This record gives sequence, C-alpha cells and structure tokens, in this order.
Amino acid sequence: MDEDGVVGVLREWQRDGTAQLHPGDLGWFRRFGAEAATAAVRTWARDGRVLAVGLLDGPGLVRLTVAPDAFRDEDLARSVVADVDALLPEGTAAVESPSGSAVRDLLSDSGWEPGEPWTPLCRDLTGPVPDPGVRVEVVGPERAHVRAAVQRASFDGSTFTTSRWHAMAAGPAYADARCLVSHDGNDAVAAVTVWSAGPGRPGLLEPMGVHRDHRGRGHGTAITLAAAAALRALGSSSAIVATPSANAGGVATYLAAGFRRLPEVADQVRRSR
Repeated sequence: MDEDGVVGVLREWQRDGTAQLHPGDLGWFRRFGAEAATAAVRTWARDGRVLAVGLLDGPGLVRLTVAPDAFRDEDLARSVVADVDALLPEGTAAVESPSGSAVRDLLSDSGWEPGEPWTPLCRDLTGPVPDPGVRVEVVGPERAHVRAAVQRASFDGSTFTTSRWHAMAAGPAYADARCLVSHDGNDAVAAVTVWSAGPGRPGLLEPMGVHRDHRGRGHGTAITLAAAAALRALGSSSAIVATPSANAGGVATYLAAGFRRLPEVADQVRRSR
C-alpha cells in the first residue's frame, strides 16, 4: 500500500479517548523524505484489507496500531508479533501497541517487559478554545526556516531543517496539518505542528516545543491552546498528545491548556533475543 493509502487507513481508525498510531505520526516522520517513510512502514492485511500498520520509528522501535474491529484477533496478533520480533535488531528493542489489543497481550506473554511510561492527554474540542493571548502565525513555505529554528532551539539534538520541513509538507498527511509559531515581540518563542485525521476525529499535536531561552513564561500553554484552536477549525473532535510521564513540566503544560490525562501506557521492551 502506498503512503496515501496508509494515511487514509489510519485516519479511519482514529477514535476519541484513545492513544494510538496517528496519521500525524507518519506525517512527522515524513521529514526524512518519501523514500525513508515508505521503508519505515509495515502493513498486515487479510483478504485485501489492511488490519494493522507499523512504523519503524528508529532502529529499535516499532510503533503500531490495529483496526478497531481486529483488536482481539489472535491470528493477526501472532503474525504481527512474529514479524516485529524478526524486524527489530538483536538486543534491546521496543514496541508501542494499543492498550487492550491481542498484540499487546501476546508480547507480554512472550516475555516483553514494560518500558518507559507515557502519559497521553486529550482535550475535547466541541466547545470554543480560549484565546492564547499571544501572536500566532501559521507557517508556510516562505517561513519554514523560522519553524525549523524554533524546533532546534526546543529539543536538544534536533536535526530539523528547512529542507526537512519541505519534505514533511510534501507528504499526504500534511494536507490536513498546520505549523504554528508564537511570538513574544519580535522573538519566535514556541512552535507546534498539528495533524487532523479529518472532521469528527481526534487530531494530534506532534511535536510541540518552547525555545530554551523563553521557558517558564507560559508560552507552552499558549501555543498548546493555539494548537487546539487550529484543530477545532479543521473539524477535529478532540486534540491528543503524549509525553513521557517523567516530563512533569510537559504534563503540567497540557493540563493547564485544558487537556485531561488518559490512562498511562508503556512501551513493551525486549531485553535480548
């Protein structure tokens, strides 16, 4: 299945109140280019219908999800787990899979252990979103360098560049996405990319960051509110985001912007093979 088809399948599977692989996760990965994105995606199908999608999000991590009506399909789970175990390298490796799925249960039964805990959060968008109280611009190609610069100033080790923004924006998931940058005077201080899965479905924040020189001044909450408003304008029913549970400041920022916690989840880790 091509990139457009996979994005379309993931859009159909999104449900409010759940945290799972989102079209925006593929969209953000697309910054590495079309060839890399195609090589990183795996699908599992039966009778011509895709039932599971995985993203090789780095050399030792597979993030995957399953069609809602196939969550407890044990035959599918056995196939997925066997393929994923063979796909991942020797030694430590990790899988992110949906809570309640047969895939997750089978990994646990096969000796995979809980890894780093993550906190998913969700904000309902049926009502209006408060004004963020800052100047926010929607970034287009001519301002991609600003979005890239804030990303690099927000995340240590980030390799995001203007060319990678253009590669991301050329992907099919970006047709329903927006990049936002907030300002304090003349300074670009925070940025976020939001990904819609279509009207009536949850949209994703991935990623959100505040410039390291402008932290502690409420800019994270402000750009998160702007992100929620942008997703509501795109027709999203809710906004979802996930952050490591150890990132207490990040969790507090999302709570301050009206998000609520969903049940904590953890990757499953294989220590050796």
